[in-house]
Amino acid sequence: MTARFAILGTIEVRRNGAPVDVGHGLQRRVLAALLVDAGQAVSADALVDRVWGDIEPAYGRRKLYGYVSRLRRALAADGTAIPRERGGGYRLTVEPSVVDAHRFRDLSDRARKAGSDGQAEALWREALALWQGSAFAGVDTPWFNAQRHLLDGERLAAQLELVDVRLRLAQHDGMVSELAARAEAYPLDERVIGQLVQALYRCGRQAEALQVYERARRRLADELGVDPGVALRRLYERILAGEPELAAFRPTAPAATTKPVGRSGTVVNPPMARQLVPRLLPADLSLFVGREDEVDEARRLLDEERPGPVTLLVTGPAGVGKTAFAVRTGHLLASRFPDGQLYADLRGFGDEPAEPFTVLGAFLRALGIPGGTVPAELTGRVHLYRTLLAGQRMLVVLDNAASAQQVSDLLPSGVRCATIVTSRTTMAGLGGRRLSLGVLDLATGIDLLREMLGRDRTDTESGAARSIVETCDGLPLAVWVAGARLAARPHWPLAKVARALADEQRKLDELAVGHIAVRASLELTYQQMTLATQHALRMIALLPGPSFAAWALAALLDADLSEAEAVLDDLVEVHLVQVGSEKTTGIRYQLHDLVRMFGRERAEQVVPEGDRTAALTRLLGASLHLADLAADTLSVDFQGISQLDLASWRLAAADADQLLADPLAWFNDERQFLINVAEQALDGREGVAPAAGLATALTTLFQVGSHFDDWERLQNRALKSALSSGDRHSAAKVHRCLGELTTILDRYPEALDHFEQALVLAEGQGPRYRASATAGLAYVHRLLGQYSSAVLHFEEAAELAESAGNVNCLVYATNGLGVIDLEQGRVEAAVARFTKCLRVSRVAGYRPGEAQALRCLGQSHRALGAYPAAADAYRQAAAISEDLGDRLSATHATCWLGDILVRQGEHWEGRRLLARSLWTYREFGNLWGEAATLYALAEAHLAVGRSAPARRRAEAAVRLWRQIGSSRWLAVGLDTLAQAHVLAGDHTAAARARDQAEEVRMA
Repeated sequence: MTARFAILGTIEVRRNGAPVDVGHGLQRRVLAALLVDAGQAVSADALVDRVWGDIEPAYGRRKLYGYVSRLRRALAADGTAIPRERGGGYRLTVEPSVVDAHRFRDLSDRARKAGSDGQAEALWREALALWQGSAFAGVDTPWFNAQRHLLDGERLAAQLELVDVRLRLAQHDGMVSELAARAEAYPLDERVIGQLVQALYRCGRQAEALQVYERARRRLADELGVDPGVALRRLYERILAGEPELAAFRPTAPAATTKPVGRSGTVVNPPMARQLVPRLLPADLSLFVGREDEVDEARRLLDEERPGPVTLLVTGPAGVGKTAFAVRTGHLLASRFPDGQLYADLRGFGDEPAEPFTVLGAFLRALGIPGGTVPAELTGRVHLYRTLLAGQRMLVVLDNAASAQQVSDLLPSGVRCATIVTSRTTMAGLGGRRLSLGVLDLATGIDLLREMLGRDRTDTESGAARSIVETCDGLPLAVWVAGARLAARPHWPLAKVARALADEQRKLDELAVGHIAVRASLELTYQQMTLATQHALRMIALLPGPSFAAWALAALLDADLSEAEAVLDDLVEVHLVQVGSEKTTGIRYQLHDLVRMFGRERAEQVVPEGDRTAALTRLLGASLHLADLAADTLSVDFQGISQLDLASWRLAAADADQLLADPLAWFNDERQFLINVAEQALDGREGVAPAAGLATALTTLFQVGSHFDDWERLQNRALKSALSSGDRHSAAKVHRCLGELTTILDRYPEALDHFEQALVLAEGQGPRYRASATAGLAYVHRLLGQYSSAVLHFEEAAELAESAGNVNCLVYATNGLGVIDLEQGRVEAAVARFTKCLRVSRVAGYRPGEAQALRCLGQSHRALGAYPAAADAYRQAAAISEDLGDRLSATHATCWLGDILVRQGEHWEGRRLLARSLWTYREFGNLWGEAATLYALAEAHLAVGRSAPARRRAEAAVRLWRQIGSSRWLAVGLDTLAQAHVLAGDHTAAARARDQAEEVRMA
């Protein structure tokens, strides 16, 4: 049978329904790049660009040739060829119909041309069933990202077409939940809104249908300044008129609706709660043998109709294949849970078990909740998580759990959700169904060897194959390790390994049952490796967390990057290390926890404690070096204290430059690993100062990525360690960074305390330790309207920064003084300060300072009524920030550009920019920015005589500024509210707002 190719999800090939091993991630990328243009030639240059993007490795073409060669061998059984074309390109000789993406497009075309709705429905369902997740899952290069965006758009279009067909077929009863979720994700898409309105009306829920329409109408007016289009208005009119052809057929009871709760316990605005469709399951294993009965049972238990959510606990000893089973089952059930699949490795039996608080934060971000709006307390996270999943069909996989307590807060409560939990323990306290995985029977174990070694080789030595499986006690991991060793050495007879395993098992017979077979297999492989590779495995086992990159091993081995990559190739070849995923910055590797345990035991036996500590110290140094370089490249922060002097070991400059070609991409790949390194060091003997230095160096990267949970948790831990060890330098730096965090999160009393503590601890330590903390303290005083204190601190910070040579902080402090001048009406003085900041920033190459100065010059021009000059300054500022990847700073400029455009009479474009800014501020959880945008929107509505939306926006801005405690802007907001009341003819309310504004100014 011809092979079938999938790219609408994980990249894979199946033959007769069974997966075909087409190699690791990069090789699969090459295959996918050819599949997109199946049957057509693709040049070698284009393939290199598609597979590696902007970060082409050395000898990229040579590696491409190798991948193509291996793909030819893997696909040859079906007659599939990859001939070399004239000009150096390649062509994959397959029919488009065997590639899921091409078949999806063909079925979509046929559905649009179908002669009846029944035929169209069947074709649309068949087309959409081909999707198993996000296209090219796990691949991140510019070309693949662009292709994914294109395909995602086609998928949404197909989903909407299917809804139209189903509505015509009167299938509205079962569609409301699906359409409500889609309307939440696309609140300004009129076609989506119209489909939900029509379904509700036909279900006899006319009041709800009209409410949905009214909410959409108000949102379109408030956010974009437009009315609903002709089609949506016509639908509304037909409902009001009660047209017979639109009437309900089978009324259903209205469902309860809930709104998610945000960080402070208030209802989250719709843009914050916009849900994505997460596909977090790891890639399905290409080699999965047996377990047919268990898989069928799991599918039956999870697929059956039930009155509430179901939990399936999968138990068994270490190495029995629980994770592979859960992942395989999850992929098979993906279509049953179209709203997504969440996955977390709880590391229940590792050194650092995952905390429910942290896992919930990751889940909420995957569901579309930005970091700045994730609740700060565990209870709030649980409530928001369960609220978002309440109406969803979501599968949650909680892998490697230690106890019922670890998973209880992670269980969804939605009646259509299901959870798979895997554990080595029976977890008596966890309710739900249970499925115990035992070892493989003899026949299945031999089948596993056949898959790995080939039928001929295995059957020729059937007795030895039987002996291997029996000696391994049928434990899948043990059989896998033994088989991998033989696969890497095709000239070895199976009897050689069978005899060695039997001898090794006798040596280990005093060990706990269940680990004997794995240890025996690992020991056999270990003894056959070179001394250098053995040492590398021992070192890798010291790493924190399950995932790592080659540079980490380079640090542990005190070697260069190429040496580490070569050793990792050897370890991958014998299947002790696995290629985990392909990221923008390179390959990430993984180590099974039993292999890690084995390696650590050998490290403790062979490597002196001092040498282990030295290796971990080098790892900390390399992490600190790279993190500090990445932060310095971005140059967003103004602390001005390099952490490089704390780095005891560094990668070669060329290697570091290669890794940090895109510092943000590198950080996104390494974020959890760097956190793990810092936490391990804080608990170990590598020293508090460099560990706290790493936590400090991550500040810029946490800030740009809005990873506020990670920022707060890690630096609070670093602060505690620094204070308990008496390290005042480190404590001062961390206090200052936490002050910056709490300022961003609008927690001003905490911010003041952190900055003040930083200054106390920095007493006598020189200007570089005091400058940024003093500037941060001044900034909070300014936000609170405490101008005299703010001026004193900004002036002191400027002097300290100049003395320390900290240009970033000097610009920040000078700019702060200019803002105070501007807010107190001294516009000319403000312009002079901002102009100085602009000049100094450009000379120093400090682009964030340049953008900030331009924004403030825009504010000055705005105050003077010079709107064209203001718009030009805002546009320049936004362009710089966007180029830096700093969305929040770009929004600071875009927000006020929208305000200026409204003042220039470009009302629609101005309101559009303001609406976009409002969404971004809410996404980041930036209350001050949200308040400023609401104020500007209120002014925009006043400009066109719309009193009601102006009043609503002004009231919302006033509430936020009152919550923040910003007196100066609270008064400004109250003035605008008074104008809205005057426009509405409510002079009593206007007088009340003006009186409140005066009281605020006089306080």
